[in-house]
Amino acid sequence: VDVLVGTHRLLSKDVHFRALGLLVVDEEQRFGVSHKERIKKLRADVDVLTLTATPIPRTLQLAVGGLRDLSLITTAPVDRRAVRTVVTRWDDHVIKEAIDRELGRGGQVFFVYNRIEGLYERAQRLQELVPHARVAVGHGQLPEKTLERTMTDFVDGAYDILCSTAIIESGLDIPRANTILIDRADHFGLAQLYQLRGRVGRSRERAYCFLLTPPPHNITEDARARIEALERFGHLGAGFKVATLDMELRGAGDVLGADQSGTVASVGFDLFLNMLQEAIAEFKGEPRVHEVDTEMTLDIEHYLPDEYIEDVGLRLSFYKRFGSAMDEQEVLDLAGEMEDRFGIPPRPAAQLVRAMRLRPALRELRVLGCEASPGRVAFHLREDTPLDPARVMKLVARRRSPWKLTPDMKLVLRFDPERPGDSLDRVEEMLSEVQPLRRQEA
Repeated sequence: VDVLVGTHRLLSKDVHFRALGLLVVDEEQRFGVSHKERIKKLRADVDVLTLTATPIPRTLQLAVGGLRDLSLITTAPVDRRAVRTVVTRWDDHVIKEAIDRELGRGGQVFFVYNRIEGLYERAQRLQELVPHARVAVGHGQLPEKTLERTMTDFVDGAYDILCSTAIIESGLDIPRANTILIDRADHFGLAQLYQLRGRVGRSRERAYCFLLTPPPHNITEDARARIEALERFGHLGAGFKVATLDMELRGAGDVLGADQSGTVASVGFDLFLNMLQEAIAEFKGEPRVHEVDTEMTLDIEHYLPDEYIEDVGLRLSFYKRFGSAMDEQEVLDLAGEMEDRFGIPPRPAAQLVRAMRLRPALRELRVLGCEASPGRVAFHLREDTPLDPARVMKLVARRRSPWKLTPDMKLVLRFDPERPGDSLDRVEEMLSEVQPLRRQEA
């Protein structure tokens, strides 16, 4: 067997592979931490390709942070149309009209309520509103054969309405079903709502998604933000933007532990990436990587404004490419590409480019962190810095020297804050002063 296709059963401990080279994981957001731990243990150097419309926050953060490569497919299939999203309170007239319109054009309807308790009552209510409709109920606690038969009958057109829990979230492709009603949409996560909306609109027909919610004052602020986001991101190929917002709302997760969302406060993500790179290299028996990813703390704005690069995916891609640039020329080439595509950069973007041009030189000096303001610049040096200790101490020991070296390896240079120039000018000045202090090659 060269290619094996299966469910997560393939990740069980009793399944062994002789020479696994590539693992493709579809619907990655459906896999838990234990599954992903098993994937890691299959083989140290296996190539893994994960496919998902809405990556979980931790997976997205790993990609944006540079640990995983990221590729976006934003071109929709031919003749595919965006799903029209409607937010409304429960209204018998609206629900009846939506169902009648769908059935009138020969289509089918999903109705989603994510609690088994109350699901049958809602199915009964739909039957009363649309007496001529054939209604089926599906949920995860039904006997396996009963659930399978219900789903198969719905796919075959034996039912008009499938009233179910969120088990339909992924894996269903029914071109005739082009209307979905989600009851108590405020109880669903943003990515989950996006996945549910994706169950319809899989043909040339215009599809509709109705989000049924309580009055605004009965909805939490986070739930309101999720629903507003789904309304806003109604165009085709919006999954990455939805996932990015989901990461902002939920946090990027505990990359050191089992939480796939939430906020990490104890360990910085950049530090974690460096630690992980070294651990992976050591595990593979490769020479250990000791690259430095300098963190710059400046008192000036240095970022890519939303109005300059409107697409979130492109903006994040440029951040990633700037952050991984190995030399100044690579930064300049990237800045040129950005200007060609989006025009002359505004001041914050131009200052980001200036900062990124300095990072390669800071990395060469093993500067872990650079803190800069008009009156002071501090380089937090790693122990293996190429600077000659004797030369540095001679500089610091001069009478009335503006230089200072702290016990925790911070080299500080003080400036007159009234001098012209900003904090990046000060960093350039300090670099020009310390670069000649490198150890002489033997």
